[in-house]
Amino acid sequence: MSRRPSKQPPLNPNDPMDIADQILYEDNHLIALNKLPGQIVQADKTGDTCLADMVKAFLKRRDSKPGNVFCGVIHRLDRPVSGVVIFAKTGKALSRMNELVKSRDFHKSYLAVVKTPPPQPQGHLEDYLLRNEKQNKSFVVSDSRKGEAKLAVLDYRLLSTSSGGWHLLEIDLHTGRHHQIRCQLAHMGCPIKGDLKYGAPRSNPDGSISLHSYCVSFIHPVRHELVRIVAPSPWTIFGPIPSPDIPSIPESVN
Repeated sequence: MSRRPSKQPPLNPNDPMDIADQILYEDNHLIALNKLPGQIVQADKTGDTCLADMVKAFLKRRDSKPGNVFCGVIHRLDRPVSGVVIFAKTGKALSRMNELVKSRDFHKSYLAVVKTPPPQPQGHLEDYLLRNEKQNKSFVVSDSRKGEAKLAVLDYRLLSTSSGGWHLLEIDLHTGRHHQIRCQLAHMGCPIKGDLKYGAPRSNPDGSISLHSYCVSFIHPVRHELVRIVAPSPWTIFGPIPSPDIPSIPESVN
């Protein structure tokens, strides 16, 4: 099973034009990219060039902007994960988007490929997760340790099963905990394909895990209209993917 053909992260990540074909949505306030596996959203201890810096360089060159360019990180995806990631182009947009994320009016749907089918075709998971900083890993903990952990909530739905026995799940994420989907699916007995850290038997050839940020929906911070950004499924083996449900948020607000 393979992803849709796509280029790997650029050999020269300082070339800002390399992200042009990753843009899914853009206006005066926001820009959304289809992140590739291996790219990092925000600078970390590796020192590798991050998408936030690449967006800045891209906008500066394309729009001939003098001086510094603003690019605010609204949310993150793990390095081996692909799909929709959104950046703010203005401070006002960043502040308002942060409020949407905080109030959980920022709806995220993911696709995940697993080998073991879930116990039910659809379900609701609530677990308490404890993050181990040293291992960079989260664990589901027992009731006795709930006070140290954070509640993680998601819904899943089985969308399709391939002829090779792989299963495609749609995940609606209701909280944003460290490695939440990876940890909760593994705890359910369904580790994500390629995710060695959480129990997959082997890695994917490109170092990715088969988790994809499929759709993000929210009320635009300035225009106050519903925005829905989709990064198509990278796995052609499952055929057409149904459109994700629209969250129960109004199409406009005052």
